Amino acid sequence: MTPRERMIAALERKEIKGLVPHFELEFFLTMEAFGKIHPSQRHYHQWTQMSETERDLHRKDIAELYVQTVNAFGLSGLIYNVPHGWNDEDIRQSFEHVRKIDAQNHILCLHGDATYGLPNGDDMMQFVCDIAEKPQEMKDRAQQDVDNALQRGAAIKTWGLLDVFALCADYCFNNNPFLSPALFDEFVTPYLKQLTRGYREMGFYVIKHTDGNIMPIIDALVSTNPHALHSLDPQGGVDIADVKKRFGDKVCLIGNVNCAALQTGTDAEVTESARYALKNGMPGGGYIFGTSNCIYTGMKLERYRLMLDVWHKEGVYK
Repeated sequence: MTPRERMIAALERKEIKGLVPHFELEFFLTMEAFGKIHPSQRHYHQWTQMSETERDLHRKDIAELYVQTVNAFGLSGLIYNVPHGWNDEDIRQSFEHVRKIDAQNHILCLHGDATYGLPNGDDMMQFVCDIAEKPQEMKDRAQQDVDNALQRGAAIKTWGLLDVFALCADYCFNNNPFLSPALFDEFVTPYLKQLTRGYREMGFYVIKHTDGNIMPIIDALVSTNPHALHSLDPQGGVDIADVKKRFGDKVCLIGNVNCAALQTGTDAEVTESARYALKNGMPGGGYIFGTSNCIYTGMKLERYRLMLDVWHKEGVYK
């Protein structure tokens, strides 16, 4: 099976043989690994002034870096990082180049959330006031955002290239969700359910990501019927063993290797966290190995390689 086929089998909670698939939201250490600047850190202020030849070179360069990254670390895929200034046609052309040089060996995944996530510090007070004082207006906005996302999804479906939408609105702090379960069910759950159903009906796989303590709202998240939940954050007190026991027959699980251990812990702590995720995620299938967030700037590459060593040794179905 190709890495793409292995991940799709896991998303469908089918039993597989051999190595557990591996997925990360992002891999930011491209300079350390390959001597190449990550797409998000490149400046495209003159994108509109570039010739079409220059633009095409950029689109191909991003495609080639993607394929280089997933091959180097055994990934089934990453969220495709879209540089500033690109539109969907730029993404489509870059995807075409991925398929040209990689066939269908790895998944292609885009951001696709349209639900209310944690507001930033500048917007938080206004968001809270609007929830309290303008509830119908907030619901109308949520509905419009979902409708727009599904319209875009339908256009992307015509490409015949995308496999997965990752829904990356974060809902939780490490201690609790930002919204109470009751408010979450009022302002997020119905719209997340519509969005997920719409993408699934188009034939896309759906991964719902949120960091933090999801346990007070996990029933609501599972009820929206994503193919997978990511990242099962141990820093938020999420125990993959508990989630697997309660929901492993309903949804694929992705992640749980503690990013805090990867960045500041000992080698033994990294090994222990990776081992725990594999031990409790693998039984019965429906599990994809990964961190509790992503491979972010500042994390040591050798720590990620240590995590992968554990995966290769212990992430194999007998």
